[in-house]
Amino acid sequence: MKPNLRLVPLVDVEAFKAALMLADGASVTLGALLAQAPALAMEEVSPEWLDLPLNQLRISLVPAHPGVPLYRPPGLVVGAGPSRPEHASEPPPATDAPAPAADAEPPPPPSAPRPGKPTDAESVRIAYAREIEELASFLRTASGSGSGLSALVYCDKLIVQHLWAPIVRKAGREARLLEVPDEGRGGGLIPQSLQQRQLGQLKQEMAALKDGQVLVIPHLDLLAGSAEGNLSNEARELTELLYTYPDALILAFADRSLTVPEVLGARFAVRRLITGVSRTVIDLDGTERLLGEVFVTPDEAAHFEGFDPAGLYKNVAGMNPIQVLHALSYAVREFAGQDPVPVERLYRAIRAFKVQSSASFEVPDVGFDDIGGYPEVKAQLVKAINLMAGGYRLPDERMRRELIPRGFIFYGPPGTGKTLFAKAIANKLDATVQVVSGPEVTDMYVGESERKVRELFAEARRNAPSVLVFDEFDAIAGKRSNRDDGGSRAGNAVVAQMLTEMDGFRPDVPMLVIGTTNRIELIDEALLRPSRFQAVSIGLPDREARRAIAEVHAKWFGVREQIPDGLMELVAEATDRFNGDEIRSLFRDGCVGLHCEDPPRAVDAQRLGELVGSLRKNAERRLVAVGSQDRGRGARRGGAASGLGGESDEPAIPL
Repeated sequence: MKPNLRLVPLVDVEAFKAALMLADGASVTLGALLAQAPALAMEEVSPEWLDLPLNQLRISLVPAHPGVPLYRPPGLVVGAGPSRPEHASEPPPATDAPAPAADAEPPPPPSAPRPGKPTDAESVRIAYAREIEELASFLRTASGSGSGLSALVYCDKLIVQHLWAPIVRKAGREARLLEVPDEGRGGGLIPQSLQQRQLGQLKQEMAALKDGQVLVIPHLDLLAGSAEGNLSNEARELTELLYTYPDALILAFADRSLTVPEVLGARFAVRRLITGVSRTVIDLDGTERLLGEVFVTPDEAAHFEGFDPAGLYKNVAGMNPIQVLHALSYAVREFAGQDPVPVERLYRAIRAFKVQSSASFEVPDVGFDDIGGYPEVKAQLVKAINLMAGGYRLPDERMRRELIPRGFIFYGPPGTGKTLFAKAIANKLDATVQVVSGPEVTDMYVGESERKVRELFAEARRNAPSVLVFDEFDAIAGKRSNRDDGGSRAGNAVVAQMLTEMDGFRPDVPMLVIGTTNRIELIDEALLRPSRFQAVSIGLPDREARRAIAEVHAKWFGVREQIPDGLMELVAEATDRFNGDEIRSLFRDGCVGLHCEDPPRAVDAQRLGELVGSLRKNAERRLVAVGSQDRGRGARRGGAASGLGGESDEPAIPL
């Protein structure tokens, strides 16, 4: 039988309850609990009890009564821990030692830094203390009836095992956990699948469920996940089973990336999404702290010069608490044994960890210096970046949130560097970047395209600070149609999902969405609102921009020393109406001829003239092949206005 222990808290009663509810009953001992939240006992406390886990004790809180003796647990210092509020009644002194004298010097208050790093289970309880309390309140009662409300929680699989127990414990319920049954269970000659065995166990658990108990289903999505309207046999059986016991109190969990049929979701009175972490968390002692103060120990912070607990948040905002711990451990190991390094190295290591744990995100290496020309576009984007990074002194945080852009649409002819600008923004923000082709999102099955959009945004938030780039944006964001055909309805649904995601932005999660398109006239007007996407024109480069682009690529391909300044000027003049990618191809092909041909061909006026002439002729042939009536592009490239290139295969270049 469990020992019964009646305690009179020396701290605020609610703070003691919070510490008790958030403690992991299997790993936290009574001694550890009393060190955080001191209390006196109504009975003598055996020293052996201090080493017992909390789940092996029956603990109840009672008020102090005048004249009733109280006992000090072994090793407890009266007066330690947080001070009691003024309105709280003081318990009588413990009987095994005299109370401290009135003129005695009070013990020092607990230090601000946390004594140690939280475990995975503790990190979940700390980060989601508010969510745990909210869900527990639903399980406790329903409008005073005492029956409780069933809840479905969407969250990462990684945190489920650490989340359900504190929710049930704080609700004052007894948990009946749906576990994975043994293969031999179920009987019969034909082996049963895992889903079938779990359904059999679920039926037994629901039939045996009593008042005060809650059935915990850790993986509802794996048990019955399927596309709406195409339920599997197991999903149909599960649906029938859950609705057969409508009053059964259930706490179920599902991953956001897996689909739970709506008919199953409707069985739960409460559906709650838990994602990312908050700027402030509730520590195990019930105090509110900054995330960086709890998850980073003083020894770890000493590795990084200028470490700011508040500044850490934007780099881990989209991750769950266990991922935050792993990312910080990875970053600290990177610099173990070294002298303190700038805190930017910590943020860079966290970004690298995110990329290694996500196949779709990358750390960009393209900067604005790698993009020639376009000074007006760069100035506009740098201003937006400074707003996101807090580079301007504004009246308050609310003003900054109002001014931060949610997204950009880069539009212009092909090859002008729209995607490069997106990567340069991510680099400047010290963010990860994911580039998604618009057609990759579309799917033939109903609802799949919207699901992919939701997953992309969720993944971007987890990897924040991040930049999500939709290339060929017009493929998924075209104007909505009034036609009643299936294709129009599917396209309308994708645009509606995009609008929902853009309007649901969390301003404290640094994330930027960028769309690139050659046909901005096809984009739905609702997305072009300045509060959603700001349109930025990236047109064909002018002469100065072409000169700058040529400089960048000549240096990149290692041929700049062979090209005199006068020839670079001629290249800039001869490439009128060329895009940046075409200018790049001149120096790429020149580098190929220099290193990959025998004999090597120097990158001189003759070679560059041939390459320019070849580009012009290819452009004319494409126009003829498609039967284009507009030969403006061919005319401007076939003219002799410049001093570089022409129609012939051996153009002359006057210097």
